[in-house]
Amino acid sequence: MFQNIPQVTKNILLLNIAFFVASWLLKNQGIDLEMSLGAHYINSPFFEPYQVVTHFFMHDTNNLLHIFFNMWLFVTLGAYLENIWGAKRFFIFYVVCAMGSFALYNMIGFIEIMQLKSMLAQQFDIEQFDFFLKHRLNVNGDFNEQVNNYLNHENIQISKSFILNMNEYLDKVKIPMVGASGGVFGIMTAFAILFPNTEFRLYFFIPVKAKYLVSAYFLWELYLSFQQQAGDNVAHLAHIGGAVAGAILVLVWRKKDRSNFW
Repeated sequence: MFQNIPQVTKNILLLNIAFFVASWLLKNQGIDLEMSLGAHYINSPFFEPYQVVTHFFMHDTNNLLHIFFNMWLFVTLGAYLENIWGAKRFFIFYVVCAMGSFALYNMIGFIEIMQLKSMLAQQFDIEQFDFFLKHRLNVNGDFNEQVNNYLNHENIQISKSFILNMNEYLDKVKIPMVGASGGVFGIMTAFAILFPNTEFRLYFFIPVKAKYLVSAYFLWELYLSFQQQAGDNVAHLAHIGGAVAGAILVLVWRKKDRSNFW
């Protein structure tokens, strides 16, 4: 089944599958790996340095299509690029795209969290609350119940504005970014730059050239990143970050080495 997939592509695929299966099995046992290994904003009390790497092997266990489409695109296009570039260059490219995805995702979120902390600090000790979240909270227990118990114990005057700010703050710090989408977007962008006239079959029937499909997808993600839609937990900025990092790296490499780039 995996014989025709080049080594790096195959290993990354297997790691993503292994992390997904482990997350699903442990979640049924009350252990949330997505919370631990997904990427939190760097000023979230739940952030750990290793999440910079582990997050792009994690996927939403409640959405099988998330990992399926990511890995389908990754293997289809990634294997092609690895065969052209070789294992080392492809691995470097994938990691750079994933890191670029993480960086852009954090830029806006970091500022938003700092603003929320500033507002909440006017009403209670936010640093002490962060300490509670990081060291005292049982992440596998009832999150809301534990937070409510803490706030009640501190005798905080809870106003409407406090509730709104607190809910937004908790959403920002506790919901992790998971998925290989940043790296996959980088791969899609690289493919579109190198092979712009290659045709994909949209919905399996409509022929669309790579340069148009990827450009339209990028613009759509850019548009969604500025929308505040309720229930939209997709990290659109992470997709954009991966695409931008991939485009920059390919263009730099192409300028330096025309033997492997067109």
